[in-house]
Amino acid sequence: MTRPLRDAPQFYLTSPTACPYLPGREERKVFTHLVGPRAGDLNNVLSQGGFRRSQSIAYRPACEVCRACVSVRVCVDDFRYSRGFRKVLARNSDLIGEARPPQPRSEHYSLFRSYLDERHPDGGMATMSALDFAMMVEDTHVETNLIEYRRRGPDSGFTGRGQGDLFAMALTDTLNDGLSMVYSVYDPGLELRSLGTFMVLDHIARARRLGLPYVYLGYWVDGSPKMSYKARFLPQERLTPQGWERVETNAPTA
Repeated sequence: MTRPLRDAPQFYLTSPTACPYLPGREERKVFTHLVGPRAGDLNNVLSQGGFRRSQSIAYRPACEVCRACVSVRVCVDDFRYSRGFRKVLARNSDLIGEARPPQPRSEHYSLFRSYLDERHPDGGMATMSALDFAMMVEDTHVETNLIEYRRRGPDSGFTGRGQGDLFAMALTDTLNDGLSMVYSVYDPGLELRSLGTFMVLDHIARARRLGLPYVYLGYWVDGSPKMSYKARFLPQERLTPQGWERVETNAPTA
């Protein structure tokens, strides 16, 4: 009778800190550990409940007065490719993504460092060392891949591998019902390629090939410019107090 209680996850609440998305607000998070043989099952259940993974931790916002962070997942089977999305795919038709084990290398950290220094120099991850980065990638107890994007080679159609420099990469979990994009970075000097958008589109295609209905994008934050891109991938489902609700268009919020 005591074993289920011992195996049940323990949840903890952080102290208030400055919100990284909306100025003048504070955030709190509830979190638990994802370790042991049941980590994968727990990650599946918690992801469906709006949690995100960071290393061996699953967390979600638990702010007292703010509900701006909304979990978003793209509906793969009904996804609509806009003209803009098709242009992004065309611009990056010379790239191919390869799923590899979550084993960090120096080129991964170099790309990560370049991305942060250019796009998020004042962000919470700006001071991460190579060791911190290695822990972010390899400290996982669930099914995780590091998807690398490189130029197509003459035999890429057979091997599924690219060649040359690393253009972008995404740390991605495979869930029972979808792919969860944990973190992604790209070469900031290649902005015209729209590599961030391209990686999401590639994950949608990957999920479709795997027969998975969703791609989890994390939190969309209404009013946060750096999170606004997530609303463009339609149709999508957003987690509300009543459960997951489907969104077909980006109607202005009241």
